[in-house]
Amino acid sequence: MKKANRIYILDVTNRDGVQTSRLGLAKLQKTMINIYLNEIGVYQSEFGFPVTRHETNYLNANLELARIGVLKPIILSGWIRAIKEDVEKAAAVTKVENLNLSISTSDQMINGKFQGKYTKEDVIREMTDAVVLARKKGIKIIGVNAEDASRTHLDFLIKFARAGKRHGANRFRYCDTLGYDDPFTIYERVKVIAEEVKIPIELHCHNDLGLVVANSIAGAKAAIDAGVDAYINTTVNGMGERAGNADLVSVILAIKYASGITGKYQLDERVKLSCAWKTAKYASYAFGVPIPINQPGVGANAFAHESGIHADGALKDRRNYELYDFEELGRGEPEIIETGRQITAGEYSGIKGFRNVYEKLEIKFKNDREAAKVLELVRYANVHTQKPLVEDELRFIAKHPDIARKIFTMAP
Repeated sequence: MKKANRIYILDVTNRDGVQTSRLGLAKLQKTMINIYLNEIGVYQSEFGFPVTRHETNYLNANLELARIGVLKPIILSGWIRAIKEDVEKAAAVTKVENLNLSISTSDQMINGKFQGKYTKEDVIREMTDAVVLARKKGIKIIGVNAEDASRTHLDFLIKFARAGKRHGANRFRYCDTLGYDDPFTIYERVKVIAEEVKIPIELHCHNDLGLVVANSIAGAKAAIDAGVDAYINTTVNGMGERAGNADLVSVILAIKYASGITGKYQLDERVKLSCAWKTAKYASYAFGVPIPINQPGVGANAFAHESGIHADGALKDRRNYELYDFEELGRGEPEIIETGRQITAGEYSGIKGFRNVYEKLEIKFKNDREAAKVLELVRYANVHTQKPLVEDELRFIAKHPDIARKIFTMAP
């Protein structure tokens, strides 16, 4: 018996989130994001750019983490342009097994971006040639991305998606690249594509009009209503180009608790919110961007009540003014802030201070040689992130020193 169609989370923090202007993540920080996403139960992480050389060691190191079971069951996938040259490079320099192939499809971009280089027929030919080559190279999951899908004629999108499927693509990514859609238009358009092509749909939406979560949910609803699986692209804390992408926690909360979705549409059963708070805080620290006070679920005021009527009602029964429990998101533990002496581990740490930091984490080293090896890596990590390392980063380096070394290594 076929299981009901589901909504899966495909997070793109490490691909689109890191493209946020003036911001970014070090490779260690991207690795930690993958670990947290795996804990949350995210189905897939678009973890980087296989043809970008400074990503190579990070990508292969994370694929090694997947092979040894640290990044399981999350699927790691790369993003490339839908051209054969990128497929060749990705296969040559990385061990990536899953790829999303992207090309612009709207008249605006074909005319204004390609400027005569490609016709619509060329766009489809480039995409299908790349898909065929990716299959030959052994790529397991192939997605075809229509950049600026929301401003692309629907007939051409259907033709594009159908050609991708016919040549071996597993999914079609509908990209609302400029946040142009509204929940009604994206529902109508995605439903027609899904019904016509019968291919699982990814929803990749941007927040230029403040509609990103609503559009993502509406698009997913359309895919399910048409009888195919839906994959919502998210980023932690909604990071991303311009006004950002769909916030991971907000999307999960909407699927779980919105009146028209809860109980009617199935979220991937592996998803759990218990480390949402930890993940959002880490991403805020790593990106250097504070979490907005009114951010759903993880903002400082998400469960704060001050007005008399609200406070009274919440104290009598939290359901009066709270749709979901703060404990579900991993909130509620008291936070201890050091106000006295602190010993931190950084790029100029000595062995005694370093061992003091690790002893507080209840991590013991077999001998001085092992401690010195990890200290050297911690120094590199601090140079790498330019921030004091958090406890989970320190634990990761101590547990996987050889993989950490690969992540820190770059050779221009």
